[in-house]
Amino acid sequence: MAQTPSSGPEAFAEKAGSLLTRIGRHLDVFWQRVTEGIEIQSLWAQFMAEARASYSLYTREVDWAALERESGARRVFKTASALFWAMLLKLSPARRVFLLIALALGILALTSARIEKTDGGVRAQLPQNFTFILLALGGLVFLLALELADRVTMKRDLEIAREIQRWLVPAAPPQVPGVDIAFATRPANTVGGDYYDAFLREVDKGDPGARRLLLVVADVAGKSVPAALLMATFQASLRALATVPGTLAELVAGLNRYACAHSLGGRRFTTAFLAELDPTTRALAYLGAGHNAPILRRASGQLERLEASTLPLGIDPDTRYECGSTTLAPGDLLVIFTDGMVEAVNEKEEDFGESRLLQALQASPATTAAQTLKYLMGAVDAFVGQARQHDDVTCLILRVG
Repeated sequence: MAQTPSSGPEAFAEKAGSLLTRIGRHLDVFWQRVTEGIEIQSLWAQFMAEARASYSLYTREVDWAALERESGARRVFKTASALFWAMLLKLSPARRVFLLIALALGILALTSARIEKTDGGVRAQLPQNFTFILLALGGLVFLLALELADRVTMKRDLEIAREIQRWLVPAAPPQVPGVDIAFATRPANTVGGDYYDAFLREVDKGDPGARRLLLVVADVAGKSVPAALLMATFQASLRALATVPGTLAELVAGLNRYACAHSLGGRRFTTAFLAELDPTTRALAYLGAGHNAPILRRASGQLERLEASTLPLGIDPDTRYECGSTTLAPGDLLVIFTDGMVEAVNEKEEDFGESRLLQALQASPATTAAQTLKYLMGAVDAFVGQARQHDDVTCLILRVG
C-alpha cells in the first residue's frame, strides 16, 4: 500500500523540523530573557567581577595574619572555616540555623550512599531513601528565595532613592550665552555620594542683575546610602545658602558650618570644588575644599591646575576659605572631577591616574563640552574594562565659546 504524504518519511521530517524550530525559538526567548541579550564573554567577565567583589567582602573579616602561622592541612581547614563563618554571619540568626540544618541533611544524604564492588570495578549506589536529599535541596532553595526577596525589596527601595537623588541634580545644564556645560555621574552602587550642580545666583543685593554662574562638584566621604543621605543635605544647604547674596568664600563658610554640624565629629566630611563665573567678563573665582584640583585647558593647548584647596567641609567650623581667580578666554576648557575618575582601577588593580587623564584631555577633540566629556569617560571605560567600579565617578566640563 502506498504511503500517504501525511504518514510518509517526508511528512515526519517536516513535523520534526517544525518541532525543532519551535523548541529552538522558545530556547532563544528563554536565553534572551535570562541574559538580557548580554554576550557570553561579557557575562563571564561580569560573573568574575562580582565573584571577586563578593570574595573581598568575606575575606575582609578573615584574620589572615593568624592563618599564616598555620601550615599544611590545618591552614586549609582553618581558612575554609573562617570563610564559612564570614558567610554564615551575614545571615540572620534564624536563617543561620536553617542553613545549618539543610547542610546537615545534605551530609546525611551523602553518608548514606553505599559503595559496592562489582565485576567491572567499584560502583557508587545512591541512597535508597531520597528524603534527606529532597529536604536538603528544598531547604537551600527556600533559603535562597528568602535572600532574593530581601534583595528585591532592598533594590526597589534603592531604585526609589536613586530617583530622588536624580531630582537633586540638574537634568540639563543652564543656558548661559557664551558658555557650554556638560556633566555626568556614575555611582558605584545604586546611589552614591557625588554631587554636581550649575546654576545662576545673585551676588549683590544692590544690583539684582549682578548674577554669577555657580559651578559645584562635591564628594561625600563613603559610598552608597550613608553618602547619598549626606549628599542630599549638602544639596539642600547649598541651594538655601546660594539664595543669599554674598561672595563665594562666604557661601563656602556657611556650607562648612552646616557640614560640621552634621559630620559625626568629622567622620563624614565632604570634599568640594566651587567656582563662580562672571558671564560678561569671564572672570572665574574658585575655591577647593580638599578636592582634586580641576584642569584648565587653554585654547592654546596649555594645561593649568586650579590649586586653591584647604580642609574638606565638615572638619573644622573655623576654617578660613580663600578664593583663587583667573580669567577664561574663548576656547578654554575647564574639567572638574571627583577622585573616582582618576582612581578607577582595571583588572590588574592599576589606577587610571591623573597622568592618563591629562593625556586623554590633550588628545580630546576641541569641540563641544559634551563631546569632550564623552571622550574622557570613554577613555576611563576603555582602561577599566570589565573591572568592577569601586567608587563614584563624576565629571563636569565647562567650555567658553
